Amino acid sequence: MADQPPPTAPGAPGAIRLRDELAADPLRLAAALVLALAATAAALALPLLVREIVTDFAAHRPLTPDVLLMCAAAVGGALAQALSGFLLARLGEQLAYRLRTRIMEHALHLPLTVVRARGTGELAARITSDALLLRQVVEVAAQLPLAVLTVAATLGVMVWIDWVLTVVTVLSLAVLAVLVLLILRRMRTNVAGQQDAVGRIAQRFTADLEALTTVKAWRAEPFAARALAADAEQLRTVSLEGARLTALVPAVLALGNQFAMIAVILTGGARLAAGDLDVAAFAAFLLYLLQTIPSVSTLATGSGRLQAGLAARDRCNELLELPGEAGPEDERPAPTPLRDAPAVIFRSVSYTHAGARRAALRDISFSTARTGLTAVVGPSGAGKSTALALIDRFVRPSSGSISVLGHDSRHWPLDALRARVAYVDQAFTLLEATARENLQLGRADQAGEEELAAALDAVGLTEDIARLPQGLDTPLGRETDLSGGQRQRMALARALLSDADIVLLDEPTSQLDGINEQRFRSVVAGLSASRAVIVVAHRLSTVQHAEHVIMMRDGTVVDAADHRTLLQRCPPYRELVAAQATAPG
Repeated sequence: MADQPPPTAPGAPGAIRLRDELAADPLRLAAALVLALAATAAALALPLLVREIVTDFAAHRPLTPDVLLMCAAAVGGALAQALSGFLLARLGEQLAYRLRTRIMEHALHLPLTVVRARGTGELAARITSDALLLRQVVEVAAQLPLAVLTVAATLGVMVWIDWVLTVVTVLSLAVLAVLVLLILRRMRTNVAGQQDAVGRIAQRFTADLEALTTVKAWRAEPFAARALAADAEQLRTVSLEGARLTALVPAVLALGNQFAMIAVILTGGARLAAGDLDVAAFAAFLLYLLQTIPSVSTLATGSGRLQAGLAARDRCNELLELPGEAGPEDERPAPTPLRDAPAVIFRSVSYTHAGARRAALRDISFSTARTGLTAVVGPSGAGKSTALALIDRFVRPSSGSISVLGHDSRHWPLDALRARVAYVDQAFTLLEATARENLQLGRADQAGEEELAAALDAVGLTEDIARLPQGLDTPLGRETDLSGGQRQRMALARALLSDADIVLLDEPTSQLDGINEQRFRSVVAGLSASRAVIVVAHRLSTVQHAEHVIMMRDGTVVDAADHRTLLQRCPPYRELVAAQATAPG
């Protein structure tokens, strides 16, 4: 079995090696193989018993012992085959489970940019269709050696019965083998193409479902359906090619088998007429030939399934070889935050999104106090959210450096850095988990009921959570979900419950009404009394209460000071404030 994956990239969990996976449960694998060998031995014994029965018929001897022995061999072989199949199926499911969990865990540790470039649907295909193809490798890996052994043993017995008929059989099957191998070479490439097409259509369909509100609001169902139909057509085309190749295999096998049978019957008839072969031996030989044909078919179809599994392995390895977010710094101990150092310092930082022609941030420098509220403002596209992403190391700067709590962010282990930083994104994302679990994400310990109640009360969610079917233990995300404003306040409560030294809030008031915005300011005031709170904000009410305001435009920092100072000396800031003051409510 070809199984030599390329070297693993740094930070990757290691490539899938089928030999290692098959040997993960050696006792069950050995038991399955022994049972399969027993079933094979029983099958090989039957034609010889038939030969004895035919001979006994001719000699008028009792048939009962041979018949009973033949029935015992048939029943024992069937039971052994069933038990072997069950054990192999169990091993296959265990292999699929290990691979799925390994791939899913690795995908969660990939950089955001890589995940977005690949697409969620494409990644999901690795744990669905690819895992199913890999699961069958266990069965195939056991079938192929047994099929080879069965063919070899059967041919050995056939040589013992009549070597001339065996030569005719081997020559007929050799032509068949050449044709099947030519087909199998093309099948592996085709399977990889099918899996790629499955990933593309899964990605587009997943994206359309996530954007279904927009699709419906803009009556874009026909547009989305056409794009999906185009992907489906690509999948249909490559699948049809695979179907043609798959259909050729049994057709070629049937044709080769028929030619082999015709050649053996004609040759055997001639040898019977010449007296070189007796009827009992010829009957046994024909039975062995009939047994050989399924084993040869198993070799052909099993090789095709193995090619599909190897193609799936290569696709999974290509994902597993992608390096995760972790770098060399994650092997170091976490530094101790410096009390008197600013929370965050940007020094000549630039960043360009993958594939973009223009830099999102250009040589920006600023610092934020160890405690207190810092507002980052500016028009859309100024680079505000990108700056927050750099602080939490979702992306890394193209040039320049960022210090967090007195240490270069590159010196922080990633887990330790994010334990010091609480991040609330623009979508106020919640996981498919209970409300209680969502509130406590990132905590090393479990918050008590009083602490949870205080956080919910601070953001005005107490009554909303109480109305859920199971209160805090209600699963969120499918049948039961929160509104945009409720999700926003839940995300704020999560930040309130965290132990982070720095809190990053990306547009936290976009879905809050006047009453809840007052609550938000109260929560932020409490947070900023002992932590650094950095807010990307549009609303003037947020900016006015900030101790420090950073004005950004076109990926640069225009100015930084308090609200009043910026009004006096920064024309772009005055324009932004004036635009908000005159904007309709």
